[in-house]
Amino acid sequence: MSVLVRTIAPPPVFSHLLRLTDHHGVFEHASFTTARREHGYCADDVARALVVVLREPVRTRSLDEAAQTYLTFLEGAVTDDGSVRNRRAVSGEWSADLSTGDCWGRTVQALGFAARAGSTRTLRHRATRVFLRATRSRTVDVRAAAFAAIGAADFLRGRADLPGPAHALLTDCLDRIPRGSAPGWAWPEPRLRYANASLCDALVYGGGVLRRVDDVREGLRMLAALLEIETGGRDHLSVTGTAGRSPGEDGPLWDQQPIEPGVIADACAHAAEVTGDASWARRVHLAWAWFLGANDGRVVMYDSATGAGHDGLEPQGRNQNCGAESTLAALGTLQHVRALPGPRR
Repeated sequence: MSVLVRTIAPPPVFSHLLRLTDHHGVFEHASFTTARREHGYCADDVARALVVVLREPVRTRSLDEAAQTYLTFLEGAVTDDGSVRNRRAVSGEWSADLSTGDCWGRTVQALGFAARAGSTRTLRHRATRVFLRATRSRTVDVRAAAFAAIGAADFLRGRADLPGPAHALLTDCLDRIPRGSAPGWAWPEPRLRYANASLCDALVYGGGVLRRVDDVREGLRMLAALLEIETGGRDHLSVTGTAGRSPGEDGPLWDQQPIEPGVIADACAHAAEVTGDASWARRVHLAWAWFLGANDGRVVMYDSATGAGHDGLEPQGRNQNCGAESTLAALGTLQHVRALPGPRR
């Protein structure tokens, strides 16, 4: 892939995210930019939000308060056996359903990051305690395993004094990620689904922490293959839509979700960190360019005035709703670009 992109990376704006946040957590959905309170909260989005607000190097009181809110939510979400209650109503009542699916994986990912990079010692200690509780469970889901692997790798980097549970979890999760090539293309699954780059990210970042060279090498190969599929000779990302993608489906495929360039940015940022190869940093710019309009619709997907991200790219343009997942994908991608070496604007 020869696409090279340099993008403008202004400081992120958190006003929309904070408008979606109350004393319980961050509301999952929005009608345009107004929180749909009746749909309540989910652990997936609160976990994403915790990572984004803790990653921001410029600390404010609002971000610190939000981090406390999000961590408190996750403390309540993780049960004694390590599974996660995903949904919570605006009243504060939790759903009865327990899961070791995506919400568990995202929660582990956020707690591992918070244990390493939390803004205070107390916050890091709280995140450590809940992370260790969450490691009592395991998942059979590939993407949940990928998310959890990234969190376990972060935990091992930050808490070398407590390696046992995180090492066991990371090893188990990495072993669940498919490798090799499926018939018809260089991706290990017969069909691309969602958050595809998270599989590569787990192998590169988790493999790097465990010094499993073969995992790192395979993760980089898969990431290069994914980017080749999702550019396909274009000058921009044409990410897989909600219906997935099989060999021979060149696209554009709709409805494209911001989580796809978001996890590509995560994976490329980690690839650049692990390998020191600047070409991966340029791929982070490619992901951010998707939000700026370098996409199949040539539509801007991020409002730089409010920090709101639009919920999807459709044939007729962008979805005008700006929910939590989309907003956090945009903000996280922007943070990655700004963290790269070189000039920023």
